[in-house]
Amino acid sequence: LETMLTELEILALGVIGVFAGFMNVIAGGGSLLTVPALILFGLPGPVANGTNRIAIIAQTVVATTAYFRRGIHNLKLSITLSLALLPGAIMGGYWGTRIEGALFNRMLAILMIGVMLTMAFEKQIKNRRELPEGANTLKRPLLVYFLISILGFYGGTIHIGIGFFIMAILHRIGQLDLLETNMHKMAIVIPYSLVVLLIFRGEVGVAWSAGIALAVGNSLGGLVGVRMSVKRGEKYI
Repeated sequence: LETMLTELEILALGVIGVFAGFMNVIAGGGSLLTVPALILFGLPGPVANGTNRIAIIAQTVVATTAYFRRGIHNLKLSITLSLALLPGAIMGGYWGTRIEGALFNRMLAILMIGVMLTMAFEKQIKNRRELPEGANTLKRPLLVYFLISILGFYGGTIHIGIGFFIMAILHRIGQLDLLETNMHKMAIVIPYSLVVLLIFRGEVGVAWSAGIALAVGNSLGGLVGVRMSVKRGEKYI
C-alpha cells in the first residue's frame, strides 16, 4: 500500500517524528503525535496504526543500541520481558487490523484524552516515595510478568501510550530506576513490533514512504532522548 505524500508532508512527518522519538524515550506518548498526523495526511486508521510500527521499530533499535553502548543493559531481563509481551501482542495485532476506520478514530480520541489526563495529573496520583538511583533488581517479578503479558494485547492492538504503562509496571511495581526502566521500555517492544508490523502489512497494508519519514525523525529524536536521559539522570526523566 502506498499513499501520495507531498515533499512538505514527508518533511512534516520527519519533524513530528523527532519530537515523538524524544518523547517516547524520555517518558512515552510519542504516538499521540505520529498516528493522528498519519491520519491527517490521508491514511485510514488501521493503516496509520500499522505504518506507525515502522517508526517504532527504528526508534527502539537506535535507542536500545545507544543505551547498550553506554553500558546500560540487562539482556536477560529484556529478553524475558519481551517474550512475555509477545503472545498477547500477536493476538492484539490481528484484532487491530480488523478495527474499522471510524471506530479506530473514536478509540484514538478516547485514548488521547485518557493519556493526556494521566500526564496532567501524574504528580497528584504517583507514589511519592522516590526509588534509589541505580536500582536494577526487579521486585515482585510474578506480578510484573503477569501485567506485562496482559499489556502485550494492548501493544499489538494500538500501542499508543504503552510507554507510560511499561514505566508504571517496571518502575512503580518492579522498582527499577527510571534509567533502567527506559532502557527496557525501548528494548522489549522491538520483537513484538516486528511481528505486528508483518501482521498489519499482510492484513491491511502499510504506507512505506510515510513510515520511513517518521522512522528517520523518531530515530533522531530517540537518540537525543537517550543522551539527555543518561547525561541528566532521573530528575530530568
